[in-house]
This record gives sequence, C-alpha cells and structure tokens, in this order.
Amino acid sequence: MATVVVGLSGGVDSSVAAYLLKEQGHDVIGLFMRNWHDTTGTLEGDCPWHDDQIFAELVAKRLDIPFRFVDLSEEYRRRVVDYMFSEYEQGRTPNPDVLCNREIKFDVFLKEALKMGADYVATGHYCRKAEEQTADGQTVYRLLAGADKNKDQSYFLCQLTQEQLKYALFPIGELQKPEVRRIADEQHLATAKRKDSQGICFVGKVDLPIFLQQKLAAKDGNIHEILPSWRGYGRMAEDADVEQLAQPFRYTVRDGKKIGTHRGAHFYTIGQRKGLGIGGRKESLFIISTDVEQNVIYVGEGDSHPGLYRKALKILPEEIHWVNPAEQMIDGESRRYQVRIRYRQPLQEAQLIKRADGLYILFDEPQRGIAAGQFAAWYDGEVLSGSGVILE
Repeated sequence: MATVVVGLSGGVDSSVAAYLLKEQGHDVIGLFMRNWHDTTGTLEGDCPWHDDQIFAELVAKRLDIPFRFVDLSEEYRRRVVDYMFSEYEQGRTPNPDVLCNREIKFDVFLKEALKMGADYVATGHYCRKAEEQTADGQTVYRLLAGADKNKDQSYFLCQLTQEQLKYALFPIGELQKPEVRRIADEQHLATAKRKDSQGICFVGKVDLPIFLQQKLAAKDGNIHEILPSWRGYGRMAEDADVEQLAQPFRYTVRDGKKIGTHRGAHFYTIGQRKGLGIGGRKESLFIISTDVEQNVIYVGEGDSHPGLYRKALKILPEEIHWVNPAEQMIDGESRRYQVRIRYRQPLQEAQLIKRADGLYILFDEPQRGIAAGQFAAWYDGEVLSGSGVILE
C-alpha cells in the first residue's frame, strides 16, 4: 500500500476521498492548505478558511489519520490572484480555479506532500485517471471525465501535465454526488451535510467588483447599446474563413446609443447580465463587449442577440496544452473533438485546425459568451485531451 496525502479542504468530497483511501489500506495523511487571508469582497457566511480548517480537522480525527497544515498564501497570491487581477485589468476573463489546480494543488501542494514522503496526492475532484503502456514501455496518463456527469470537474484540471497526473489520485471519480453524501453520513463525518463551496478557489463566493477594487480602481464610464442590425454581424456567413470567425466583434461608441453608466469596464465580463442597473426592458441586457482602454461597455438586448455568439476562437501557440504531448497537432492538421469553454457547459462538436499562428477551434454551432482569458478544453470521448487560453 502507498502513502497518500489528501488535500482536506473542509468539504464533503475530500473527506470521503480520505475515507475511501483509508479503507483501501493506504497510509493516509490529511493536509489542509491555507491559501487566502483577506476577506475583502467575500460574501458573508461563505465559509471562511478557518471554518474549513475546523471541519478538516474534525474529519481527520474521525478517520484517525494524521492532520497537517501548510500556509501557501504567498504562492497563491503570486501565482493565482495576481494573475487574476492582471487579466481583469486587461479586460479578460480568467478562470482562477484552473490556475489553482495547475499552480497550487498539483505543484506547490504536491511538492509539500512529496517532502512528507507521499507516493501520491489525492483530491476530491469528480474526475478519473487512466494509465496505459506504450510500445516502448512508457506509461501514459489520461485524464477522464467524472462518472457523475452533473459534477464532472475534469475541466478544472485541463492544464495538468503527465508529471502531475503521475502522482494524482481521484478516489471519488467513479461515484455520484448522492453516493458521496451517503458515505459521509454513514461514517458520521462532520462534512456530510455541509454545503459545497462556490466562487473563487480558496477565496469563496465574492462580490467581484469589490474584490477587484483591492487593486483595480473604479472609474466611471458609459454603457452603449448595440442593435441586432449592426452591420458587422454580416461576417457570420457560413463561407467566412476561420481566422475571421475567430475575431471578436469590434465596436465603437458611434455604433450604438449611450443608455447608462458603469464603474469600470474591467469589472464586467462577456455574457454578464446582472449589475448593470438598467431596467424597463422587455428582455435582459447582456454585455457583448468591453473596451478597457476607452472604459466602455457594449450591451445587447435579449439572449438571442447576435453579439453574444461566435463560431470560432483562437489559441496562441504558447498557450496550447496537451495532456499527452505525443498527441499534439502539426501545422495544417485538423481533427474533430468535443469542446467546452466553461465549467458545466455541455460539450460542443467542433473542428480543431492547427496553423503556424495558433490553434483555431471552429464550432458546428455558434457559441454564446466566448471571452478572452477563458480556457477552452477539448475532449475525445471521456478523455480530456488538451486545453488552451482563448486569445480574444
């Protein structure tokens, strides 16, 4: 049996992961990460880190496993939070949870676990790992979607490498969420009925503008409405080149009418409809573009507004990541995959096209809310093959 360090987060999923590993006969150590101190912008009652630690300790005591504590807040600030502030400042929409897994849980945390003598690290993610041997005797690790399609979290792990997967275990990956709750209840774990965490990894659910104002200053700007008849939407023709389809719509203030004001374009994201403070409409207003240089937000009325939809996106060469590097595409090659651009989005049929200037993803159907900074992840069946950061 192996020595496994489990990232006990204070939630039910990691608690059951630890229980299952102990039942399998492994030597299990619970390690709690403290990654964030500041509660600025955190919504009241959203499980601050000290509550999480208490629950994690209670679970370790119940399971009779060693409990350890590590403060990774400086690394988390530098690798995740500073990146997030920088991306928002540029008008992009980052996914800190993907970064948290790549940079913290399966890097800094993994190194801490290895120092403790761990053979593996385990988390409470709803995903699975498979191994296969190549003809030359090498082991290839594959990241698979979780058995619970409603909770599948493979997307959040889309940037993991072969070296990181080598040490990773996902004990609850074959289970459904209700089963996890049932096991926790039967074992009288303190987290059995605790609500799932939401919001930013290790920070919690936040009021985003208030959270971002720690580093990004508020600045009054205008909101302009773009009508569905805007001339630029004509480029969505079926015969348009993928390079053209991958470019976002670019508006100027002359293309629309001013209908309100805002407190800073960098506080808003593509597809957002809340927080605009403009009422009296038949349908909701959605943000279709932000211009942080001019501090202007562009909106469109209704969920079917053409400004919300694009058929393609682009990923720069340096941002393309393959879980198994042997599968990477060469220039001029195209392949079919299923793709998602956000967590829990149903997988979308698409064609990946590799060119010298990057990777293009051409969807069979227009996609809502493609935003710069998001991660696009592509799947071959249940296998998550790769991912990359959307350019614009």
